Parts: sequence; structure tokens; C-alpha cells
Amino acid sequence: MPDAPRIPVIDLAGWLSGDPGARAATAAAVDSALSRAGFLLLTGHGVSRAERERVRAAARAFFALPPQAKERYAVRVGGRGWLGQGAEANGYAEGTATPPDLKESWTLGADRPTGDREIDDFWFQPNVWPDAEVPALRTVVEEYLTAMRRVADEVLRLLAAALGQDEDFFTRHTRHPTYTLNVNWYPGTEVVGEPLPGQYRIGPHTDFGTVTLLDRQLGRGGLQVYVDPADGGSGWEDAPFDPEALTVNIGDLMAHWTGDRWRSGRHRVLPPSPQDPAEELMSLVYFYECDPHTVVAPLPAPVGRVAHEPVDSSEYLRAKLDAITVG
Repeated sequence: MPDAPRIPVIDLAGWLSGDPGARAATAAAVDSALSRAGFLLLTGHGVSRAERERVRAAARAFFALPPQAKERYAVRVGGRGWLGQGAEANGYAEGTATPPDLKESWTLGADRPTGDREIDDFWFQPNVWPDAEVPALRTVVEEYLTAMRRVADEVLRLLAAALGQDEDFFTRHTRHPTYTLNVNWYPGTEVVGEPLPGQYRIGPHTDFGTVTLLDRQLGRGGLQVYVDPADGGSGWEDAPFDPEALTVNIGDLMAHWTGDRWRSGRHRVLPPSPQDPAEELMSLVYFYECDPHTVVAPLPAPVGRVAHEPVDSSEYLRAKLDAITVG
């Protein structure tokens, strides 16, 4: 498909229609997109713009609090609460020495314990809520998490079909999955200061896990995707944007699962632009993973391309989170 866009818009409605032809065409489009850049734009997902904007409004109220109020919720990477500016340097995950990322995050996730303390103490920590300061945040975020879990499982069923597997090939490993929502706030230079050389809102990296569902805003200091010139790309390219779409990309574990048939898309978020230094953006980033300690073994040829050794999903993810932690 040489003339197909590297990052196409795919309508989930075709997959959900029940029509065999539409479902097959949607699955084929997904296979092509994830083989080319590891990204696609997904419409027809059923999560309204109003739902997404309610999360942003409540989160913006938290980020507007004085620093001393936010500090009460400060955590390290992998925790549940507030990550202040300087807490992460995502470039370190791929060995790129970048200054810390120019963002703040509110992070939360799966909190239903398994009963195994070794698993629960890290992967199913209780969520923390600033109920006294921003009482609206809990309700809108919990509703959003429910919606994202529904979409993510449907995406995984679609991905399984795109690989020619049974639809539950991935979801049989999401009976008690881990997942994280990062609400990333990217303020302007009046908050973060002038960017240092090589400093980004988020440094260049690939996501670590299974599948990411991103709701983002368009801006000068926005998302870029790396498209290898050997594949007809021009290196770093501005990611396409559709306000109705979720940006979907796969992470390292999914690429590993497919034997590198699909690519874990390399990406970054640019620093505030000199043309618009006060630009403020906010992204809702939902990282959906599998059950703890899932053994991720590559699909064999002809589906898979590389016969990697199996990996433990929890060990892989934990090592990557440790790598991007500053300090």
C-alpha cells in the first residue's frame, strides 16, 4: 500500500458493524498502519469530546494550585499522584541523554488488588485524589477510565484479528490488567522557563507496554513521530491530528509479541515554540497493559518476523519506569 498514509484515520465503526467485509478491511488497515509507523488515528470509539474536556477542566484546576498544595501529592514515577516538573526524562528509556521533561503529570491507574502483595504494592496501588482541592476530579476521571478500558479491550480484539489470531488472543491476558492514566500538562515558558538544548516536553522514546490511547490537543509544541527515511519518511514529522480521534500507538511489548511485524512508534513532544512561548496543552495518555507477569512470546513466522526470547511483562515495564526516573 505505497500510497496509503503512514498514520491513517481508521473508523472503529467498521469493525463494530458486524459486517465481515468491513471487519476484514478494518483489520487489514490496522495491520498496514502498525507495520509502517506504529501509530493510527481512531474514530468511532464512542468517547465524546465533552467527556474528554471534563477531565481536562478538572485537571487544569489541580495544576493551577500553588506548588505547596501540589507537593502534598508528589510521587515518584510509577506512583499515584503528582509528578512535578523534572521528575521524568523519557529519553533515557532509549539511552538518549536529555534534560528532564518539561511537564507536570497527574497519574493514576488500576487499583483493584489481586491479593498478591508483591504484585499489588506496585501495580495496584490505591489511587490518591485531591478531593479537598478539586472534588470534581475523581468522578470525571473514574468515568474516563471506564470508557478507556472498554475501548482498549475492543482495540486489542481488533489487533488480534489484524494478526490473523482469535479475537481473544490479547484479551485473555487482560482479565486483571494493569493500566495507567497520565494527565500531562505542558505549560508555557512562563512556568517551565526557557528550554535547555535538547530539552522537550517529553523526550524521544517508544512506549513500553501493550497499547496506548492518547487524547491530545493540537499545538506548535506538540507530538512528533519518527518515520525512518529508509521507509520513505523524513525523520521527525508532526503527527496528524483529528479532534474527534484518539491517537493509538503500540509499545515495545506489543511489538515484541508480534515478532517485530509491528513497530513500537518512536515519538516526542516538542518544547514550547518560540513563536508561541505561552502555549499550554494537555494530553490524556492511557497506557493499557496485560495481566502482571504475562509471558510475552513472539508470534511465529510467517506472522512474526523476529524470534525474540519471551519476556516477563512486569519485569520489562518496571525496568523502563526505573530508567526514566530522574534522581
